[in-house]
Amino acid sequence: MIVLKAAQAQVLEALQSVAGIVERRHTLPILANVLLRKNGGTIEFTTSDLEIQVRTQAELGGDAGSFNTTVGARKLIDILRALPADQVVTLSSAQNKLTLQGGKSRFTLQTLPSDDFPLVNESVDFGPTFSIPQKTLRLLINQVHFAMAVHDIRYYLNGILFIAEGKTLTLVATDGSRLALAQHPLDVEVPSKQEVILPRKTVLELQRLLKDEETAIEMRFANNQAKFAFSGMEFVTKLVEGKFPDYNRVIPKNRKNTVVLGRAPLLAALQRAAILTSEKFKGVRVNLEPGVLKIASSNAEQEEAKEELEVDYGGDAIEIGFNVTYLIDVLANMNQDMVKLELEDSTASTLFTIPDQAGFKYVVMPMRI
Repeated sequence: MIVLKAAQAQVLEALQSVAGIVERRHTLPILANVLLRKNGGTIEFTTSDLEIQVRTQAELGGDAGSFNTTVGARKLIDILRALPADQVVTLSSAQNKLTLQGGKSRFTLQTLPSDDFPLVNESVDFGPTFSIPQKTLRLLINQVHFAMAVHDIRYYLNGILFIAEGKTLTLVATDGSRLALAQHPLDVEVPSKQEVILPRKTVLELQRLLKDEETAIEMRFANNQAKFAFSGMEFVTKLVEGKFPDYNRVIPKNRKNTVVLGRAPLLAALQRAAILTSEKFKGVRVNLEPGVLKIASSNAEQEEAKEELEVDYGGDAIEIGFNVTYLIDVLANMNQDMVKLELEDSTASTLFTIPDQAGFKYVVMPMRI
C-alpha cells in the first residue's frame, strides 16, 4: 500500500512539527516512533513521551483506505532531510516494513504495531476554552521563560505558571533568585480562575512550535493536563503538581528610586562587563548616582572592567551587586527601546518594568560582592 506520495518538504514539515518531544533513547522503544494513522488521503502523525502528546494532520496523497503503523521518527526525518526538497517521495508498506523512495534512493525501515503505541489518556474535566494570537503567547513565553528553574528540587519551579482569570492571562516564572511576570488581556472572560504549571519541556516545545502570526491558539486546562490547539496541531501535556509561590508578595511596591534608560546601551555595557566576571559568581557592581550609572566587574586574576552610562536620575546614591546573567537575560529577551529600574537600597530586590506597559515585571534579588 502506498501510504503517502508528496513533496519531500511537505512530509518533512509535518513530521518535524511533532518530533520535538521524541527521545532517541527511551525505556519504551516504541516512544522513539511516530504513530501514523492514514484515512483516505489524510495522514495523522502522533508522538508521545508519556508526559506530552503532539498530533497533526496532513493531506499527503497515497492510496485510498485506512492504515496504521509506527516507525522511527528521527530516522525518517534524517532520511528526508538528506533528500532534495523538491523531490516527490513515496512511503509504501509491505510485510511489517515501510519503504521510503525518492528518485533512485530507497530506504527500508522497521515498524512496530500501532496498537502498542501508548496514547495519553485525555482528561475529562477540561475547563472553558480561551484563545489569544500565537504571536502573543510566543511573546509572553519569551518574556518569562529564562526565569524558570532548571532541575530544582522544588519541582514546581521547573516550569511556568499560567493563570487565566477574568479577562487576563498571566504567565509567571521564578527560580528563587529572580521572577518574571507577563500579562495580556483575553477577548473572553474566563468564568472561574484557571491555574496550572506547565513543565519546562512543554514550555520549550511550545516556544519551538508557535508561529509569529495572528492565528489563534486555543487553550484548555484541567486538574492534571493542559490542551492547546493551533495551526492544525493538538498538543496535550501533563502538568507540574505542587503549589507555586505567591508571586504577588515578591513584586516590590512603591520603590522610591526610579530611572529610565535605553535597553540596548545597558545590555551592551553589561555584556562587556560580564567578560571579566568570575566564572563561578558572575557578579557585577552597579552604582547609581545623580546623572550616571556605573557598572564594574572583576575576577580572581585581579582584572577589572568599568562602564559608565549617562542617565536622567536625581535620586539616592545606591551601590548594589547583581548576578550579571540575570540582568542580561531580561534585557536580551525584551524588544522595547527603554527599560525602567525601580530600586530601594543595596539589600532590597530591584524591579524592572517597561515604561507605558503595565503587563511586564521582572524582579531580581541583589547579591553580595
